[in-house]
Amino acid sequence: MSKDIRESLPNDKEALLGIMNDSRDMLEQLYKGYFPMILNFVLLNSGTDDDAKDVFQESMIVLYDKVKEGKFELNCKLKTFIYSVSRRIWLKKLSYSSRYTGKVEDFEDTIQVEDDIVSHEEKDLQFYKMDEALNMLGEPCKTIIEDFYLKNRSMQEISEKFGYTNSDNAKNQKYKCLQRLKRYFFSK
Repeated sequence: MSKDIRESLPNDKEALLGIMNDSRDMLEQLYKGYFPMILNFVLLNSGTDDDAKDVFQESMIVLYDKVKEGKFELNCKLKTFIYSVSRRIWLKKLSYSSRYTGKVEDFEDTIQVEDDIVSHEEKDLQFYKMDEALNMLGEPCKTIIEDFYLKNRSMQEISEKFGYTNSDNAKNQKYKCLQRLKRYFFSK
């Protein structure tokens, strides 16, 4: 975020007060200040500009509704709250469109994070790199890794699914696949 945008952003209390008073100007300031962060996140995670606009708008609606209820207590920076809500919304959309294989229901409505958004962006970049590396693996490795680590399937289930003679052979194959995945991941 550029220095002049940060300086023009209201502090969190002013922003919440502006939302409470239906200030259109406040919403525009929040859009200018925080949308680029959400756009970057969505683009790095299989989305488009239009997806980012939708996610940001839905996040602002969540914030607006919570503020209007009158019981909203901000336990982190507003930037962190907007990022967390947007992240949850986008991950849920990805899971519905099968572009994300994680369990979104494991996330809370707002992910409690520290002020350091940079660490979240770095983690998102790591997830993106891992997704690319998984896609480079090819079959059956990609499915074996996903079945074991993401879908929590047993080695016996994987063995039966792929026609291995026993679970030890499936374990052996999983090990080889992991070694290839590590090479792809760390070569980027």
